[in-house]
Amino acid sequence: MAEAVTVARPYADAVYKLAIAKNALAEWSKMLRDATDMTVNENVKALIDNPLVTAQQLSELLLEIGKKQFNEDGRKFLRILAENGRVGLLPQIQHLFEQLKAQHDGVREASIVSAFEMSSSQLSKMIGALERKFKCKVEAKVQVDPRLIGGVIIEIGDEIFDASVRGKLEAMANALKS
Repeated sequence: MAEAVTVARPYADAVYKLAIAKNALAEWSKMLRDATDMTVNENVKALIDNPLVTAQQLSELLLEIGKKQFNEDGRKFLRILAENGRVGLLPQIQHLFEQLKAQHDGVREASIVSAFEMSSSQLSKMIGALERKFKCKVEAKVQVDPRLIGGVIIEIGDEIFDASVRGKLEAMANALKS
């Protein structure tokens, strides 16, 4: 997975820069979402992985399926991906593009894993604290994982805050082993 993201990053960066230059972030966001939706279809996925399907055939098929969903730049982008055998990376490209777009819009995505279901007021307080700390709007995705025993793990960008009981127990165990 990390390798796919590494290969996808230059494509996402290029699309992002083009979208910024043409003031078309929302348009590119929709095109990438539509292209990704096409490529996760099982029939299309089988063609992407088929060595008997040429790059030209694949790009023509995607453009035919997408018809009016892509502008000229979007069609060129799909052709380039097909020529380079990178159509299968569209989900990662879209995800990376959305991260860049959110950063541009001043929004950061946080992943919150809690040992227990959080009330809406608890979640609001936590999001408020994160917004004050990072000085931007925060959108949170919340999951419940009872294996944490208690507390939360928050991942935002490259930072991870582990305030879980399991994390503290693991840290204690590591300290005792040293």
